[in-house]
Amino acid sequence: MGSGVGSFLKVVLKNFDVLAGPFISLVYPLYASIRAIETKSPIDDQQWLTYWVLYSLVTLFELTFNKLLEWIPLWPYAKLILTCWLVIPYFSGAAYVYEHFVRPVLVNPQTINIWYVPRKKDLFNKQPDDILTAAEKYIEEHGTQQFESLIHRAHKSGTSGSFTVFDEDYHYS
Repeated sequence: MGSGVGSFLKVVLKNFDVLAGPFISLVYPLYASIRAIETKSPIDDQQWLTYWVLYSLVTLFELTFNKLLEWIPLWPYAKLILTCWLVIPYFSGAAYVYEHFVRPVLVNPQTINIWYVPRKKDLFNKQPDDILTAAEKYIEEHGTQQFESLIHRAHKSGTSGSFTVFDEDYHYS
C-alpha cells in the first residue's frame, strides 16, 4: 500500500507542470476575472485584462515556436513560473510587463530604432539609406527647432535607460 502512494506522488511530482499549469493559467485567472468584473475597482479589472492580453501573447508565441520549444526541456517549468509571476497579484507581474514592454511598443508611436539596418537600395523607392540622410529629411519636413527638441527629448530619456522618445503629455500611469 505504501508503494502505491509513493508511486502516485512520484507521478504527480513528475507531471506537476501539466497538472498545475491549467489551474494556474486558466482556472484561477478566470475566477479572479469574474470577481473583478463584480467589483467597482478598476485596478483589479486592469490586472486581469492585462493578464489575458499577456496570456494571449504567450499562447501565440507557443503556437508559433512550438517545434523549437519542444527541444527546450525546461520550457514548461519556465512557463509555469512566469505564469505564477503574472497571476499572483502580490507581484503585479502582468502590470509590470505591460507597462514596461508591451505598452511602449504598441501605444507609443514615436520610437527610436537603435538597431539600424540599412535597406537594400531600390531605384524606384527613394528612402533614406543612412542616419544622416534621415536627419536631413526630418529637418526639411519639420524644421530645425523640432529636430533639436527631438534630440533633447531623446537625450533626456536616454539618461533614464530608455531609448524611447515621448511627447510632453505622455505619462506612465
